[in-house]
Amino acid sequence: MTRTPWHITRTDSTLTLSRRVPARFDVAAETVLPSGDPLRLAHQIRQDMWRKLQRLRGFAPVVKITVAGQGLRVRAGGQVAGRVPANAAAQITEVLENPARRARWVRHATRGQGAALRDSRADAKDSHRFAAKIDMEAESAS
Repeated sequence: MTRTPWHITRTDSTLTLSRRVPARFDVAAETVLPSGDPLRLAHQIRQDMWRKLQRLRGFAPVVKITVAGQGLRVRAGGQVAGRVPANAAAQITEVLENPARRARWVRHATRGQGAALRDSRADAKDSHRFAAKIDMEAESAS
């Protein structure tokens, strides 16, 4: 059984991750986070928001990330089939402002962005090629 894919809509300065197209915000909250990979960030926020609001009948999460200066403006919420409870926006705000979650999101969104880290991963991935080349040189020298 295949799952319905997430829709990723990109423009010059925004990324929107949604289950349904067009993305609609019946309930939403906003925050600002440091710069990072917007897609990784959107998926992490969506997962945590879903965990908090999965009992909300007909809820389809939407995360919109906009580049804002040195950081990212996040609008999280989603579409609700039916009545939106009065505390839904407060629950989303609670998810967005949780310090432990924010730290995890930022770590995940910035993972692999350092040049040294990227180079070391490439070297580790290709280490078998280097070892084979060294072995070939050792055999031809004899």
